[in-house]
Amino acid sequence: QVQLVESGGSLVQAGGSLRLSCAASGIIFSIADMGWYRQAPGQQRELVATITGGGTTNYADSVKGRFTISRDNAKNTVYLLMNSLKPEDTAVYYCKASRNWIPRFSYWGQGTQVTVSS
Repeated sequence: QVQLVESGGSLVQAGGSLRLSCAASGIIFSIADMGWYRQAPGQQRELVATITGGGTTNYADSVKGRFTISRDNAKNTVYLLMNSLKPEDTAVYYCKASRNWIPRFSYWGQGTQVTVSS
């Protein structure tokens, strides 16, 4: 059974920092592309950052220079360090594990709430 469990969401003031974690089980973590996505009320889910099994990262323009995605394959965990948070970063943050070639898979976590107050 695959599980992606996010943690670390909280209420924080603008300018503050948070670190989100996503612990994965039931998948071969080292070959998974991992991503963080977010969804604000009334908005579509959007990509925040991704990291491949090989460690290549990609960021949305809105978070470049402020957020850092990383992974620890020994702990089957992916992280999102968020600095200089802005009220517009407020959203539910979701973790995704995927792989686009055999063995293909795509799984989502349940989400963790991040609220940034002004």
